Amino acid sequence: MKATNIYRRTPSLKAILSCWQLYALLIPALVWVFVFAYYPMYGLIIAFKDYKIRAGILASPWARPAFKYFMQFFSTSIAWQAIRNTVIISLESLVIAFPIPVVFAILLNQIQKKSVQKTIQTISYAPYFMSNVVVVSVITVLFSANGVVNSIAGSLGGKTILFTSLPQWFRALFIGSNIWQTMGFNAVIFIAALTAISPDYYEAATIDGASRFQKILHIELPLIMPTVILMLILAIGNIMNIGYEKAYLMQNGSNTIVSELISTYVYKVGLQTAQYSFATAVGLFNSLVNFIILIIANKAAKKLSGISIF
Repeated sequence: MKATNIYRRTPSLKAILSCWQLYALLIPALVWVFVFAYYPMYGLIIAFKDYKIRAGILASPWARPAFKYFMQFFSTSIAWQAIRNTVIISLESLVIAFPIPVVFAILLNQIQKKSVQKTIQTISYAPYFMSNVVVVSVITVLFSANGVVNSIAGSLGGKTILFTSLPQWFRALFIGSNIWQTMGFNAVIFIAALTAISPDYYEAATIDGASRFQKILHIELPLIMPTVILMLILAIGNIMNIGYEKAYLMQNGSNTIVSELISTYVYKVGLQTAQYSFATAVGLFNSLVNFIILIIANKAAKKLSGISIF
């Protein structure tokens, strides 16, 4: 008796034509990916050129040497400061912020009343859809010298603390507001993983007399661990990619020493001083570092747990 081939073959042209409507639905997504993800890569070559707006990308002369702007970046005093600040904030965010959506999803899953669960879930989503301008405005209202926190502290006899100006408070405010802003949205995938767990596991554990904590420890955590590991790989691979918007809005003359990130530096030299080739070189360096870290994290996860993205 011949063994059954469990793997599907590549769809033939006849099979594709028979369900062409489904493949047609892919066209808008493919167009979006090409226009916004692949076509912009064409502009990366200006990192190796002395880009002139009037001449255009192709007609602009090549930089001599080719890595001129990369060397220029590492020769500036701000380079290592921006790299250091980016790495520190990224690592602190990874360690502090990554586990919180997992814990939140597990705790939310313990609520038996669905209406209460859905209400809490909806409220936790809301900050994600706020613009960074609104989030920074909330931070200012709460933590400025005349803000709510200092007003309460003053009424209790405490001293005024310049949270938004002192460098030592920048990371706490930045990471804390990020957690508040993204916790609910990032928990969605973990909530979905918990929902997919078969009720049979819980019934068997209940018969054996397991407590809620034991169910979390021996059922929920092991079964959602593959999802957690995949999300951790993606988070590590994105470790150098911090958006400039909120950091730039929170910057002032007093906290620049800790708030100047690679992304804010690229924004300033690229759009404010029109050094397009230099800004592209810095951005390309940042992306390459992210890519290398992603590959290393993926291989490490595959070796240690057998779970990987590719």
